[in-house]
Amino acid sequence: MAMLGKRRVPAVRRERQPATPTAKSDDGALVIERLAHDGRGVARDVEGKTVFVDAALPGERVVVAIHRQRKRYDEAHIRQRLSDAASRVEPPCVYATRCGGCDLQHLSVDGQREHKRQVLIDLLKRQSIEAPDDVPMLVGDSAGYRRRARLGVKCDAQGHVHLGFRARGSEQLVDIDSCHVLASPLAALLPKLRAQLESLEAPRHVGHLELLLTDGDDDGDGDIITVVVRQLRDVPEDAQRWRAFAGRERLACALRRGRQSTDLVWLGDQPRLVTAIDGGRRQLSLALAPGDFLQVNAEINQRLIDTLRAWLAPGGSERLLDLFAGIGNFSLALADDVASVTAVEGSNEMVERLRDNADHNGLSVSALQADLNDPGAAIEELIGSHDTVLLDPPRDGADALCRRLAQSDVTQVAYISCDPASLARDAAHLLAGGFVLSHLAMADMFPHTAHLESLALFQRPERLERPARSAYRERLRRQQSDLDSPISGGKR
Repeated sequence: MAMLGKRRVPAVRRERQPATPTAKSDDGALVIERLAHDGRGVARDVEGKTVFVDAALPGERVVVAIHRQRKRYDEAHIRQRLSDAASRVEPPCVYATRCGGCDLQHLSVDGQREHKRQVLIDLLKRQSIEAPDDVPMLVGDSAGYRRRARLGVKCDAQGHVHLGFRARGSEQLVDIDSCHVLASPLAALLPKLRAQLESLEAPRHVGHLELLLTDGDDDGDGDIITVVVRQLRDVPEDAQRWRAFAGRERLACALRRGRQSTDLVWLGDQPRLVTAIDGGRRQLSLALAPGDFLQVNAEINQRLIDTLRAWLAPGGSERLLDLFAGIGNFSLALADDVASVTAVEGSNEMVERLRDNADHNGLSVSALQADLNDPGAAIEELIGSHDTVLLDPPRDGADALCRRLAQSDVTQVAYISCDPASLARDAAHLLAGGFVLSHLAMADMFPHTAHLESLALFQRPERLERPARSAYRERLRRQQSDLDSPISGGKR
């Protein structure tokens, strides 16, 4: 058995054996062995070469067509499916086979989630990191969960307007009039937006549309739909048409004008856009602007907050440092539970909104701006004066920060990740510095896609709760027993 959240001792290196080809039948079919991390099926041809097959599931026999050849692997799509996996379902969206937005709708929702959990565990294992025994899944509704989206707009040579998402692996737009994963008020707007674009004087000057659904304001008004039009060139007549559209549909509309440098112009009164979160002791209202980072799935975002609070179990004495704080999604939600909060964000505009959100909700939070991709002495000093650090970085992760945290006196690091490979890399730095991976969860932020988010808690051994500490010591004892066994290199 491996140590809880510890790096395993490398086993003796064994000579790599040639790949075993997948048996190929007389009908030319391949058998899908497993799913790749991106959700494609994996098979091997008669020569043992890996073949990635779009929309194929483990156990299925498929006849494929190769559409891209590489030196070490081929990429293919299904020409004929000779057998179906038990986990295969009929995609709930009519555009599933063409639209690049959702790539796992042919797999049951339970199957999707288990696949993502295994991807998370596997990527950690590649860094010789053993996941905790229990890796819960934070899940919610699999339909109508997206509260923001960007739709491409294109006007072809014949003057026809196209509105939709990109096709898989292509720049071509797939026209859509419905969307299974968009929040229903946004999905209902799609046919009206198409008609609106077709009525414009110059639809070719629209680059894309950003849709946003936010909670009602403090006065009790209902949810607010916002449409931001990427207006590449100013067309006054079309601005008036968008203003009239906003009035008819009772929504907010703005133009983001220009190509390189842009400005945001509201067509009518500027609304107060807010998102509501449960802060544990009270409800919080966080103001935001179009373009601010906002988790697309409000239900899973709240589950992340609740799980984080449960894992940290703050006792009121913690000094929390929130890095990549955004508008205060996590730092404000935890502010009532700790002694102090310092929130750091790279965007000056979001720092100002974070301060305003703290004031609006009556919370004491210090908000600072800094480049967190290149942390300097100021961040080093902040790390030195806090015992608990929260990270919510972009896809690139927090490599430099985790290297510094590994050498610090911080006792626990909570890491919200949108890329499991970056998390695994950064986790290796923390574990090398003496941290233990005490908790790990997979968050299904984007159902029907291969994308996963995760939440991990790294703690110094002395911070582990008593049951976890006992389990940690028992695993340490068993690991030592494995290493002392006569099997070369231990069990691993």
